[in-house]
Parts: sequence; C-alpha cells; structure tokens
Amino acid sequence: MTVGLKWIVSFCIITLVAVGGLFWSPISDFPNTGEFLGEENIVGADVAWILAAAGLVLLMTPGLSFFYGGMVGKKNVISTMLQSFIALGVISILWVVIGFSLSFGDSIGFTLNGEHYGIIGNPLSYPFFSRVGVLPHKYMASTIPFILFALFQMKFAVITPALITGSFAERVRFISYLLFMVLFSIFIYTPLCHMVWHPDGLLNKYFGVKDFAGGTVVHMSAGFAALAGALVVGNRKRPHHEPSNISYVILGTGMLWFGWFGFNAGSALSANATAATAFGTTTIASASAMMTWIFFDRINKRKVSALGACIGAVVGLVAITPGCGFVSVSESLFIGFISAIVSNLMMNWKALKKIDDTLDVFACHGVGGIMGMILTAIFAHGENASLLHGGLEVFAHHMAALLLVSVFTFFGSLLLYKITNSIITLRVSEESEDLGLDISQHEESLC
Repeated sequence: MTVGLKWIVSFCIITLVAVGGLFWSPISDFPNTGEFLGEENIVGADVAWILAAAGLVLLMTPGLSFFYGGMVGKKNVISTMLQSFIALGVISILWVVIGFSLSFGDSIGFTLNGEHYGIIGNPLSYPFFSRVGVLPHKYMASTIPFILFALFQMKFAVITPALITGSFAERVRFISYLLFMVLFSIFIYTPLCHMVWHPDGLLNKYFGVKDFAGGTVVHMSAGFAALAGALVVGNRKRPHHEPSNISYVILGTGMLWFGWFGFNAGSALSANATAATAFGTTTIASASAMMTWIFFDRINKRKVSALGACIGAVVGLVAITPGCGFVSVSESLFIGFISAIVSNLMMNWKALKKIDDTLDVFACHGVGGIMGMILTAIFAHGENASLLHGGLEVFAHHMAALLLVSVFTFFGSLLLYKITNSIITLRVSEESEDLGLDISQHEESLC
C-alpha cells in the first residue's frame, strides 16, 4: 500500500505537537495577573457535579456515533461511526494546543463607545493549557478549578464537528474530513464560542444573546455547516437506503439523552437551583418533542416509527438547549412541541429534500437550534429578559444575532469546504462509494 504525503504530514504534525508539549512552560512560571482566585473559593459540590457533567457530555459523542451509524446503509456503518468517534482524538488535542485559547482567551476585537467587544481569543493566552491550573477563574468559573472548566468546554467542542458528519455520510474521504474538522473548529467554532460565552464576547456583551448550553454555538453552527457540506459534496449516487440497525439508533438516542443532562444542567457550572431547572426542562422538552413527532407523523399518514421517535427526542433536546436554564418546565413542554412540528415539516419539505443531507442534520440541529434561539428570546425569565417579559429590544437583538450567526456559519463553512477540497479532494471515487466506505476507506466491515 502506498502511503500518501498527506498521511506523512499528518504524522509529522502529531509528532511536533507531542514533542512540543515537553518544552512548554509549566503553570508555575507564569505570574498571577489577578484573574484567578484562591483555592479557598473552590466549592466541592460544584467540582463533583461538573466532573460528572463533563463525563456525561463526553458520552454524547459515542452516543452520536451509534445514532448516526444505525441510520446509514450497511456498507457505511463503521465509517460513519468513526467520523463521530475520531473527534474525541482530533478536537481534544486541538483544544489543548490552541482551541481553548481562541475560545476563552483574552478578547481580540474592537472598542466602541469605550466598551471592548471580543470576536476571538488571543491564541497565546493558554496555549498547551499553560496557565490552566487548579485555581478558579474570577470571571468564567469562580467555584471550580479552571482546568475543569476548560475540560468541560472541550467536550462541547468535540461533539460539534461530529454532528456535521451526518450531512455528508457515505461519500466523504476520511482524511479530508479530518482537515475540515480542524479548520471548522479553528475558524467557525472558536470565534462563535468566544463571541457567545466569553464575558467580553460580541454576541454576549453587545447583543445580549442567551445561549445557556450551546443552541447557537453548537447546534446552529453544526446545522448550517451541514447544509453547506451537503451542497458542496453533492448528492449520493443512490440517495435512498434502508437504515442498517434501528437498535443502534435507539441506543444512541438513549446515550445522547442521558449525556444531555451534563450538557445542559452542567452548563450552570454549579450544583445549584439553575442546574436543577435545566435538568427538568431538558427531559420534558425531549419527551414532548418525541410524542409530538410520532403523532404528527401519523396524522400526516406516515407510520409511527422508532426512527421518528428517536429523531423527535433529539430535536427536543436541541431546541431546549439555549433556554434550558432560563425557562420553566411547563414552557419546555411547548418548546419541545412546536420545535418538533417545525423540524418535521422542514425534514419533509420537498425543496430541502433535493439537497442530499444524508441524515437531515440541518432539519434537526440547524432548525432545532434556530427554534431554540427564537423561543428563548420569547420566553426567558427575568425583567426585560425576553419578549414576554418586557424585553422587546432583547428580542430584536436576538433576531439580528440569529441572522449574523446564520450567515457567518453557512458561508464560512462553505469557504472552508472549498479550501479543504482544493487541498484534499472531499468526495470519494464512484468505485469507493459503490463499494462502501467501510471497506474502501478502512478495510473493515460488520460481517
């Protein structure tokens, strides 16, 4: 077997990263700049909960691999599952080296009327997790070790590009996907994460965007990147297939639902009442969406299916994510209900059907994220916090931010696909597609 230059370059990169870590300055070599608190500020209950929550969020990526793997054809199960699972390796390393710095480092942006608004973090703030130690950060995580905050956030960065893979499943080269994943994480995920979740971020500080656990940062970015990917890669030769293993889909849904409690309730960054509220709204929105989906299918003369129930449950989880800590449990019932109907309509919309988004990532995650952002801006509790609570300006800012995020993530991803394709061809050959990616890309099969 001939080893291409792209694989040699990839090995050289991981070698440089691994060896480079040996020569990076330890935490003790950096002066205390006043941004960290003392160890006495650490709250044991918060540490215990966020440790558990981080583990729950990590479980979501293997859960996603089962969820997607069961939906594709039998010749592409392993390749599809690996595309999700490999993000645990690629993004974890990238996050330590530069991703966390770009996401939560000192803000680089612009000043307007004496206020600084960040667009992306300084890559030299925390490279190789320098200055990321056991002391709590004064502004971002004041009761848990900063390293725990960084690792918790890493799990969000991991699952985001994994979500995209469902749109171009069964026809993308593995090595080109790895390159795109790195580019997406650096140029789309990290600036969006910084703008929404950093205290000085533009969408947070100026627009007042409420995204409790990632509806905008994770699901909208993945959804629009998925739509762009389906357009660039093009339709499969045989776009219709039978799902290979519905039991995998059910297992994956259960793992995602279980892990989502860490995703949403963990985003409170504390073992407190807000975490408990997010826990409740998360499961009720998902339950509401699951039941709405199957009933809506039936009244539209489609069979009640396990696949539909699972997709509905995930749509509910997506839609409640941005508002889970800001709305009541009773309101989450409606959020799950209406989001399931809108996503179902989008999934079955003939115009969208012409785009071969293999596993309907945009209709589920993109549309679910959009619905979550809109509904959060309508229902979020607090004085002037949302449209129903006197916050007309807040609602208008959310709609402006929604447009900005949609344009940035779609066209930014479109450009990154083009760049990736110019370096390494994205699509497999016709022969490889016919053979199936399990064999043609990995020489492995279920049989």
